[in-house]
This record gives sequence, structure tokens and C-alpha cells, in this order.
Amino acid sequence: MVHDFELFKRNLKQIPVGAFILADKGYQGISAIFKNCLLPLKAKRGCKLHPELKTYNREINKKRIGIEHVFGKLKTFKILSGCYRNRGKRLGLRFNLIAGIYNLQLSEK
Repeated sequence: MVHDFELFKRNLKQIPVGAFILADKGYQGISAIFKNCLLPLKAKRGCKLHPELKTYNREINKKRIGIEHVFGKLKTFKILSGCYRNRGKRLGLRFNLIAGIYNLQLSEK
């Protein structure tokens, strides 16, 4: 099984120059290989984040919430909610079809 971080590293060259990435706390190591990223900060074990850092996290999360809502909607298609067990070569096609269905639903609202 390929993890999200591995997929990110494989596709790093496809990210446009000057682009920024908004990622969640699970991608803490991303800043070592891609400088233009905004990540919420994690508190160290047994410590609390400073109020200014909490505000920083809140601002990033305000920008990411729309993305998270789309992921939640896309996960209603069971192919995206669990482990992908089909041919890897067709994943892009299937994902694009699901995204197209989602966009069609958006356009009808």
C-alpha cells in the first residue's frame, strides 16, 4: 500500500513553480522537501501551543475547511473511503470520473 506522503514525493515535479500547499498535521515532514507549504503546528507532548500559534493554525484551517468538505463528499464513493485495491494505472481515471460527478452535482445546485 502506498501512503499519501510517498505519492506526494513521486509527484513533486508536477507541482507548479511558486505554488503553495496547504496540508494537514499528518504532513509535517513535507517542509523538508517542499518549502512553499503551510502546515498547522503540532504541540509537543505535554505542552500547549502559544495563543499566537493557535491563531496561526486557525487561519490555515479556515483555508483548508473547503478542501476537507470536498474530501468528505468524495468519500461517499466507497472507492475513495478505504484502501484502493484495483489496478493503480486506472486510479487517476476513476478519480477524475468521481470528481466529474461531484462537479456535476455542484453545478446543479
